[in-house]
Amino acid sequence: MNPATARPDPAPAGTGADLRHVRSWVFDLDNTLYPPESQFMKLVEKRINQFVVRTSGLAADAAMVVQKGYLRDYGTSLAGLMANYRIDPHDFLAEVHDVPLDALVPDPGMRVALQRLDGPRLIFTNGSLAHAERVLERLNLADLFTDLFALEDADLIPKPDPRTFARMTERFGIAPTGAAFFEDTTRNLAPAKAIGMTTVLVGAHAFDVEADYVDHRTATLATFLGTAELTPGDATP
Repeated sequence: MNPATARPDPAPAGTGADLRHVRSWVFDLDNTLYPPESQFMKLVEKRINQFVVRTSGLAADAAMVVQKGYLRDYGTSLAGLMANYRIDPHDFLAEVHDVPLDALVPDPGMRVALQRLDGPRLIFTNGSLAHAERVLERLNLADLFTDLFALEDADLIPKPDPRTFARMTERFGIAPTGAAFFEDTTRNLAPAKAIGMTTVLVGAHAFDVEADYVDHRTATLATFLGTAELTPGDATP
């Protein structure tokens, strides 16, 4: 988008969003609770590429094209691999998430911002359970979350499949109209909005996206949460 015509952020990171109706707080994990600039997910993508190379027999560049196509068409590379090859999905999840966590740096500001939120704070990720637990511990945020819903809980059916949203809300006992969902992948917000959730697109390019199912946009999640308008008495440090 041309900087001269780009829609400006009306306030830093979308400050002052009205979230007084929200009682349940649902967060994607990767590139949402930490900035994509960390390049952490590049390590996972490299492991996925190695798996696709080994499984398909393609060269790395060709395998990357296939890998991105699977992500686009199936929601995850794993779902695409399962549709086209006989693989053990649990071996895949263990292998591709076995990466060092050095790139992830705990953000005290994120922790303070999350502590403002009254009600259950929940993780909803297309990653594995073990991966989510490792990342949350590394970010020093694990104790702030009530529960998490990982790919195994979805029977390996990833977001944005509406069935997975239905399963997640049922599992957590969430009333969608009283819930907010924070996510860095735009299309994953569509089924959330369809069931009545308040949707927040996170990331540096959030304001470049035109989608009527996105309620709020923020480049910086901690600032957004830290300045949101909450129900009186919600601040719980």
